[in-house]
Amino acid sequence: MALLCRLCLCLCLPLLLPPPAAPAPAPAPTPGSRTDWAACRILSRDLSRLLTAVKDPHSVLDEMELSEEDPQNWPPRIRCSDACDPPTLDTNNTRCLHRIHQALQHYRDLLGSDIFRDQPQSHLETTMDQLLELVQQEHGHHPRHPMAPSENWSHQLLRHLALKRLQSFTAVMSRVFTHSAS
Repeated sequence: MALLCRLCLCLCLPLLLPPPAAPAPAPAPTPGSRTDWAACRILSRDLSRLLTAVKDPHSVLDEMELSEEDPQNWPPRIRCSDACDPPTLDTNNTRCLHRIHQALQHYRDLLGSDIFRDQPQSHLETTMDQLLELVQQEHGHHPRHPMAPSENWSHQLLRHLALKRLQSFTAVMSRVFTHSAS
């Protein structure tokens, strides 16, 4: 019975995730805009530390193996084609920063969604907002994109999955900022 439940969750999970906002094309670098790599490194480490401190009341979800392939690369993940490798970052970091910016927006919007209504993560949201301000490629405020509401019964699983993905993304993002700040 437990195996059947897990199989059902694995098959239904992609259907439960809120649909993503349409990704924007990578903007051209703005003359004179510079990223404060050292501040990004500090904030990404803070975000990682905050994520480690988040306690999941449903530890049984840690034992579940959820595998899914998303051909549209959603939620945003840093891929090889995003040019976040050290040699490319030293010469042109526009694509990498765009991908980081896109993912931070997605996770900030997700943290503000109904999935986290019962367990708000205001410290994570604040740190992400600060990081978003630092990696903006254009001047101006990036509004929140409301996520589609999800079923109440799925909130715990979706929250768990979102936090795990955010932890993975933050680990990679921290490495990018650590290299670039040195």
